[in-house]
Amino acid sequence: MIRNILPALAAAAFVLVSTANGPHAHEGHGHGAETPSAPATVAPRGEAHSERFEVVAVAQGQTLAIYLDDYRTNAPVDQARIEVETPDGPAVAAALGNGVYSLDAPFLEKGGHIDLIVTVNAGGDPDILPLALDLTLPGLAANGGPAKAGGQTMLSSLAQSPLATGLTGFLLGGILVALVRRSRSAAAALAALALIGIVDSRAHEGHDHGPAPAEAANGDRRAQRLPDGTIFVPKPIQRIFGLRTIQTEQDSFARTVELPGRIIPDPNASGYVQTAVGGVLSPPPGGFPRLGAQVKEGDILAYVTPPIAAIDVSDMRQKQGELDQQISIVQRRLVRQESLVTSGAVARTTLEETRLELEGLKDRRAALDRIRSEPIPLVAPVSGMIADGTPITGQIAQGNAIVFHIVRPEKLWVEALSFDAIAGTGRATASTASGKPLALTFRGSGLADRSQSIPVHFSVDDGGKGLRAGQFVTVFTETGERRSGIAVPRTAVVRAANGQDFVFEHTSAERFEPRPVRIEPLDAERVLIAAGLEAGKRAVVQGAELLDHVR
Repeated sequence: MIRNILPALAAAAFVLVSTANGPHAHEGHGHGAETPSAPATVAPRGEAHSERFEVVAVAQGQTLAIYLDDYRTNAPVDQARIEVETPDGPAVAAALGNGVYSLDAPFLEKGGHIDLIVTVNAGGDPDILPLALDLTLPGLAANGGPAKAGGQTMLSSLAQSPLATGLTGFLLGGILVALVRRSRSAAAALAALALIGIVDSRAHEGHDHGPAPAEAANGDRRAQRLPDGTIFVPKPIQRIFGLRTIQTEQDSFARTVELPGRIIPDPNASGYVQTAVGGVLSPPPGGFPRLGAQVKEGDILAYVTPPIAAIDVSDMRQKQGELDQQISIVQRRLVRQESLVTSGAVARTTLEETRLELEGLKDRRAALDRIRSEPIPLVAPVSGMIADGTPITGQIAQGNAIVFHIVRPEKLWVEALSFDAIAGTGRATASTASGKPLALTFRGSGLADRSQSIPVHFSVDDGGKGLRAGQFVTVFTETGERRSGIAVPRTAVVRAANGQDFVFEHTSAERFEPRPVRIEPLDAERVLIAAGLEAGKRAVVQGAELLDHVR
C-alpha cells in the first residue's frame, strides 16, 4: 500500500513547492487600488487629492516625506499646516519649503498596510485626504531594507525563480521517497510533507517584494517611461522640471488663419540717407555714427566729395582764367570811375553797377574753387536709430546709394502675405521665432498681388521692444467663423518625429500619459485642440518638452 502512495506523495511535494510563488507571494497586496501602482524601483508611497490639493506621501526609513501641490496647476503649496492621523496618534508635519513637508514616522517599521488621514489647512476650509501606504513585509524596514533573518536568503532566492522552484520540488520529492522507503511508515511521509511545508513557508516569508535600498533611492531621483507608454515622474523630479498644468475647458473661439510675415519699419518714422551724386565718403568731425546710435533730424552723418573728371578739370581751369581776366578788367574800370565820380564825369549809378558786377565775378570764381574742394553733407531725414550702414573713409559711393538706414524702434510694423483678402475686423497677433507674442493692429491690405499673395500691414501695439527690421514672424488673424475646442498654451503641444502633435495628461499624482491631438491655430500664445483631449482633464503646459525626452 505504501508503495502505491509513493508516487502520489512525490507529486504532492512537487506541487507544494512549485506553487510557492503563487497565491502566497501576493498575500497582503491590494489589487483593487484606484490609482496605478508605482514602479518597483521607488520607495513605498501613497497619494490622494481633493478639488484643491494633491498629496503624495513617501516612506523614507522612519520619516514620511509629504509633497503638497495645487491640484489644478501642480504648483507646490507652501506655508500650509498639515496634520496627519497616524497609527501612533495625530502628528503635525514640519515644512521644509517648496511644498515639501516631513513627519517623524516610527510606525513605518512595523510594515503592512497603513491608513493615514491627512488634514491640510492652507486658507479657507481644511481639506481631509485619506491615503494608504502598503508596506507588505513586517520584517522589512520602510525604506526597503533587508530582513533580519539572514538564514533565509538562499531559500528566498530559490523561491524567486520558477525553474529553481521546480528543481527544488523534484529533489524534495526524491528525498521524500527515500525517507518513506527506509521508514516504511505513513507517519514518516506525513512528517516529510510537513517539513516541506515549513521550509516553503519560511522561504516565502524571507522573500523580498520590494526593491533594494539603493534601487529605491535611485528610482525616486529619476523619471522613467513605463512599458505601457506612461511616464512616471516622482514629485522631487516634477519640481526640478517645473511641471505646471491647467484644467481643460471646452469653449467656442473665432477661427484663425496663420500667415507668414516680417518686421518692417513704420514708413512715417524711418528714412534712408542716400547720395544724390556719386563721390568719396568722408566722416563728419565726430566720426561716422555707429550701428545702434541715436541720431536727430538734421544731424550731419557723412560727407561725400564728388569726383571731377579730367575734361571737367580742364574746363574749370579755362573758366577760372576767363573769370580772373574779367575780374581784373572790372577792377581797373572801377578805379577810374571812383576817381571821376567826384568831378561829375561819371554818374554814381554807373559806379554802383560796376561794383556789383565785380562782386558777381568774384562769387562765380569762389564757387568754382568750392566745387573742387568742398564736400556735400549727408543729413539725417528723421530722428531714430542707425539700423544699417557701415561706411568707410575713402569709400566711393555710387549715385542713389543707401549710406544709412534710420529706424525708430518704437515704431515698427508687420507685413504679412495672405492668399485671401483680409477684412481686418478681427483681433490679430504675431509670434516671433523665440515664441514672443506681439499684439497687432490692422493698417491696410494691398490690391495688387505680390507673388500670388496679398500684402497686409499691421502695426505693433506694444512698441516692438527687442524686435528688428527684417525679422520673420508668424501672424494670426481672426476670421468671422467660430470653432469649438479646448484652448491650451503653445508650450503644451509637443511634436513627435513623425509630425504627430500630442499633449501630456496628468492622470495621477506622479503619472503622465501622452495624448495624440489635432490642433488648429488660435493666436500667438495658444492653440485650439479640436480632437484628442476631453474637457476636465489636466494638461501639462510647462515642462512638456522635458517629459518628451524621458526614456
